[in-house]
Amino acid sequence: MPERLEILAVGRLDADLRPAFAHYERLIGGLCRMSVREVREVPLRGRAVAEVLRDEGRRLLSELSPGGIIVALDARGRGYDSEAFAARLRTWSEAGTVTFVVGGSLGLADEVKAAARELLSLSQLTLPHQLARVVLAEQLFRGLKIIRGETYHH
Repeated sequence: MPERLEILAVGRLDADLRPAFAHYERLIGGLCRMSVREVREVPLRGRAVAEVLRDEGRRLLSELSPGGIIVALDARGRGYDSEAFAARLRTWSEAGTVTFVVGGSLGLADEVKAAARELLSLSQLTLPHQLARVVLAEQLFRGLKIIRGETYHH
């Protein structure tokens, strides 16, 4: 069972999504420790996509904790069903804290992806980055319940 999970994300959640995320954050808190850290989003206005990704990537990399496992969310990452995700979560947590990195509206810089142990896709559908954070929290809760042998996932 994971002792500690982290979510490191670009930007703050919109007010409309905060209650949904907070719901799963509370549920996860009853099963393990989880922290959420955010780095400031870089505005796209007047800037090249590469420049925005680079600047957000630098911010994310500077906030990564040493040790543990880094899992970066990416549309081209590996997808899992719920049971397989729970098994991977268990395996990742054996190395210490598992940090899930969620990019901004443009995704993640290549340097951030390179720092990750694995790239994770939450869906074959494209999800807005803020909604992806809510879906991630729900899937973490589901995975923790599966690891504990509880029935939330049915």
